[in-house]
Amino acid sequence: MKLLGHGFYWQDWSVGWAFKTQTRTIRGEDVTGFTGMVGMTEELFTSDWYLEEHTNFTGRLVPGALVMSMAEGLVIPATIARTGLAFLGCQVNVTGPTYAGDTIHVEGVVTEIKQASKGNRALVRTDNKVINQNGDVVMTYDPLRMMKGDPKFD
Repeated sequence: MKLLGHGFYWQDWSVGWAFKTQTRTIRGEDVTGFTGMVGMTEELFTSDWYLEEHTNFTGRLVPGALVMSMAEGLVIPATIARTGLAFLGCQVNVTGPTYAGDTIHVEGVVTEIKQASKGNRALVRTDNKVINQNGDVVMTYDPLRMMKGDPKFD
């Protein structure tokens, strides 16, 4: 029986392979829950008065850490569920504001695959763009992950 939602093995991908995730709207409740959970009490994220009186932003800002977390929440189940072994790092660039009420998706492309010297696994890097409902790229990041190989190659 085929398991639905199982991720890709590294051999399923090649450099240049591209993907696009489904969408997710980031709500004010998401911002409140996230900032409260991690103790991020910066007024940019917790005070409507501060935003109105001291900034030029036009809505409730979403922390970049939450944007990346939600982006990964879109990417992981669609690509590496049960095949991702480790997140090894990435460079993150916030390229524009994200506001509560924005809807994001992720577009990515595989840029590097390096088979490990031992075991049926590889290092895989993607370049990911987080894009809002207006087509604006609000974040880029390039995760490097250790991924499982297809068991038929064990």
